[in-house]
Amino acid sequence: MTIADGIWHQVFSFDHYGELLTLVRNSLIASAALGLVGGLAGVFVIMRDLPFAVHGISELSFAGASAALLLGTNIVAGSITGSLLAAGVIGVLGTRARDRNSVIGIIMPFGLGLGVLFLALYKGRAANKFGLLTGQIVAVDTPQMAWLLSTSVVVVIALAVIWRPLAFASADPDVAEARGVPVRGLSIAFMLVLGLAVALSVQIVGALLVLSLVTTPAAAAARVTASPVLLPVLSVLFATASIEGGILLALGSSIPISPYVTTISFGIYVVCRLTGRYGTGRRGARRRPVPQPA
Repeated sequence: MTIADGIWHQVFSFDHYGELLTLVRNSLIASAALGLVGGLAGVFVIMRDLPFAVHGISELSFAGASAALLLGTNIVAGSITGSLLAAGVIGVLGTRARDRNSVIGIIMPFGLGLGVLFLALYKGRAANKFGLLTGQIVAVDTPQMAWLLSTSVVVVIALAVIWRPLAFASADPDVAEARGVPVRGLSIAFMLVLGLAVALSVQIVGALLVLSLVTTPAAAAARVTASPVLLPVLSVLFATASIEGGILLALGSSIPISPYVTTISFGIYVVCRLTGRYGTGRRGARRRPVPQPA
C-alpha cells in the first residue's frame, strides 16, 4: 500500500460501516437538532454581522466545558454556562460594533487560556481533551442528548417569540427604535440565545470550528435568496446537511469530524456564491436596456 493509499484509507474508510452506524445514533439525532438551531440562529448572525461574536462565545464555551471535564460534571452544562456568561457580557457591554469587537477581543484569549489551563490539569483520556477543540461523533450519550435536545427546544421557542421584532431591529435598528421596538433588550436576548446555540454546536464540531455550523450555512443561503421565508429554510437545510454528512463521512475514518463538516459547509457556500453570482449576472443582463436605433 502506498502512502497516498494509506492516507486515503484514513480519510475515507467504510469497513464495517453498518456496524459502526449504530454507535452514532444519538449523535445523528442530536445533530439534526443542532442543524435546526445553528441554521436559525445563523440568519441573525449574518444580518447583525456577529461572526466574530460567535468565535468569542465559543472560546468561553470551551473553557466551561473544560472546567466541567476537569471537575467530572456535565460537560454540556459547563459549555452552556461558559457560553451564556460570554454572551451576556458581550450583549451588555457591546452595544456598538466597536465596543463589541473590543469586548470580544478581550474575552477570546481569556476563555482560550482558561480552557487550556483546565485541560492541562485534566489527567483523563487525551481524546476527551482533543474532542472539545475539534469535535467528536460518538461522545453523545443519552444524558447529554437529553440536555442537547431540551436546550434546542428552548432556543427554537425563544427565536420564534422574538423573530419578527428581531428581524426588524436587525434590518433597520434606528427606525425600529423610533417605533418603540426594544432594540437593546432584543440584542441582549439574542446574544443569550446565540450563546446557547454555540454551546450546543461545540459539542459536535468543537470550539475551534463552530463558525462552520452557525455562520457558513446562513452566509451561503444569503447568497442565493433574500426571501425572509426561504433564507432560514435554506440555512437550516445547509447546516443539517453539513453536520449529518460530516458525521456519516467521519464514521469510518480515524479523522475527527470537524474537517468533514467544514469541508461540506464550505463547498455549499462556494456553490451558492457561484450560483448567486451567475443568477445576478443573468438578471442584470435581462434588465439591461437594449439600444434603440437612431
